[in-house]
Amino acid sequence: MTQDALQIKDRIASFIKIRGPSLPVHVSKDLGMTTLFSSAFLSELVSDKRIKISHMRVGSSPIYFIEGQESSLEKFSQYLKSREKDAFHLLKEKGFLRDSEQQPAIRVALREIKDFALPFKRGEEIFWRYFLVQESEFKSEEVKLIKAVIKPGKPVVIEKENEEIKEVIKEIKDEIKIKEKPIKEVKKTLKPAKKKASKKEDKFLNNIKEFLSQNSIDLVDIESFGRKEIVLKVKDDEGEKILVAYDKNKISDNDIINASKRASGFGLPYIVLGLGEPLKKLGNLIEALKTLSSIKKVK
Repeated sequence: MTQDALQIKDRIASFIKIRGPSLPVHVSKDLGMTTLFSSAFLSELVSDKRIKISHMRVGSSPIYFIEGQESSLEKFSQYLKSREKDAFHLLKEKGFLRDSEQQPAIRVALREIKDFALPFKRGEEIFWRYFLVQESEFKSEEVKLIKAVIKPGKPVVIEKENEEIKEVIKEIKDEIKIKEKPIKEVKKTLKPAKKKASKKEDKFLNNIKEFLSQNSIDLVDIESFGRKEIVLKVKDDEGEKILVAYDKNKISDNDIINASKRASGFGLPYIVLGLGEPLKKLGNLIEALKTLSSIKKVK
């Protein structure tokens, strides 16, 4: 490596030491070079263990910092996703959280905000501590015990960290619980439903679960939940998507327009799921649009 390259790396390290946690764009501006080049130097500094890199992203960029500057990462929490931000503020307020007591979506989010949420065990129980709070401050008797239940009488016991998030998402898929309540209780809280409708709704949920399983699609988050419509954020081999599921046999053009509007709010492609085939005329239209180049007006 040339002397110039060494000097550039020293300059970057000095810049981060003075400025604090920084994005590649900040370093690029200081150096007067492209983000591509500054990112390459930053990666080398990480490999040299002179600087550290965050788990979180601001857009598509990680945050670079020097050991000892971890507390300054807090100012970047505003860039966390909605659920992750909820988990961040909850953990910051409480200091410690018992994993099994949290909503499934929060449990998943806690596993994603690795810069701020640090796990530890007491016996078989998993707890989370805010990264600026010392584990020595933990007092188990002050944390309310509510065990997560997948099957009656069987508390969740998770052995390895890489299995935890799979277990949590499996719990959401199989049970779709909120605050550890069965789905029927959630529906009752949101809107009273007639007894006759519960079996039909359960069948609808099972159909969605089967679709996700058969198509190797992972559930990322539950965006909205209703009797006739469920909106999920999912992930397949192509990346994240919005799945809008309708509890109806025929999908109409209005349903697709509604799904498109839902997905546009997330800037993601979408999947429409129904109990049957789309209306014949709609199916023909979709097929025709596949090869449509443009629609123009003749003056």
